[in-house]
Amino acid sequence: MKSTSSTKMPATSDDAPKLTQADFDRARLRVEGKDVSRAEWQSAVRGRVAKQRINIMLDAPIVEHFKAVAGERGYQTIINDTLRRVIETGMLEADLRRIIREELHTSDRAG
Repeated sequence: MKSTSSTKMPATSDDAPKLTQADFDRARLRVEGKDVSRAEWQSAVRGRVAKQRINIMLDAPIVEHFKAVAGERGYQTIINDTLRRVIETGMLEADLRRIIREELHTSDRAG
């Protein structure tokens, strides 16, 4: 079967190819499998998840880490996705419990 994509991925990379303005210009906007106008598409996307603008102070190393992970993508999106995964999986509680156990174990050996 012939590939329909005009972009080529490097053989050694797991990253998606860079998108150009031409790629976006050729894009078809679809909602539930139906072609829609840009306004209809934006309305559908905005209706799925409400966003709220806030100001938050993060430690510089945390911001640097997420910027490095994000590359050219939006690092704020990566932070948002990470927080969402923590909430959905309950990993925060499990991680905190593990860290507290490790710290208690370390302090027991030191004292």
